[in-house]
Amino acid sequence: MLSLAGYVDDGGAISILHRGDTVDPYFALQALLLAHENGLDISSHAEKWAEWVMARQKPDATFDRFCRVGPVWAPCKTADADDALLALWLKFLDTMPARLQDKPAWRQSYQMSGAALRRLRDKRGIYLVSPVYQHGLFMDNLEVWSWKPARQVGRKTNSAGKLAESIRAVFWDDGQQRFLVSTQPEQQRLAHTFYPEHVAQIFPLFVDFSLLSTDAASYYKRWMTEHRRLWLSQVHDDFAWGLVAVVALRQRDLASARCWLRETAKYRHSVHWTVTDEVASQILQQKNVRMAAPEEPCG
Repeated sequence: MLSLAGYVDDGGAISILHRGDTVDPYFALQALLLAHENGLDISSHAEKWAEWVMARQKPDATFDRFCRVGPVWAPCKTADADDALLALWLKFLDTMPARLQDKPAWRQSYQMSGAALRRLRDKRGIYLVSPVYQHGLFMDNLEVWSWKPARQVGRKTNSAGKLAESIRAVFWDDGQQRFLVSTQPEQQRLAHTFYPEHVAQIFPLFVDFSLLSTDAASYYKRWMTEHRRLWLSQVHDDFAWGLVAVVALRQRDLASARCWLRETAKYRHSVHWTVTDEVASQILQQKNVRMAAPEEPCG
């Protein structure tokens, strides 16, 4: 059973940080889906969160971010990206098919959200960030690709295949042997940083995207060889990046997962620890992965 003590309030709102004052629907959905897909029971949070955020969905089907003003959660920022957030919302609703069938408001939200997402697809076959920001992001498109509704298996499988091919065609840089983060030309001139550049390279393994330059095991090993030390040090100044630890678990790299638990332990519930990191930690614990011993090398 997933525990979100300190992250969820009595109304069902799920904050980014422990006892935090900001709710970003993207992070809440990412965390709940991560838990669900890795065997943690989210039933005590899922429906209440769905009702909370659905009541705040805008008429155009998009979502804001929310800040606590006294006892009230008030819209304070627009979403970073509509495409990924809409896809995660649809994917999340698909985890509760009985409720989706029984509740007219849920079905209406589902239909509106699907229509809004479809409007973001451009002529190259990829999805754009929003009606305002007319560029495509690699990781956002992978999240859209990962949504495969059960009610349209045959048709969606074909659609997902076409999207996968479009993602590969638009974002893969054969010369550099890496995926581009964005379709924005200026992005290619920026120095490579852990986020978004290096995270983007391992993100295909998080969603099981198969159109890689090599097999998944070799692809993963190359990434860890190049970025493991940097990843494990991120928690000091940025965030813990527990998503990578879950990828390590899936790749049966228990040594890296154990190192992540050790290196991030003292930062749990701090400003460097998101609700997604909390879920990643609980997934590893459920799988009986224990933190590395002090003498184990994690460099």
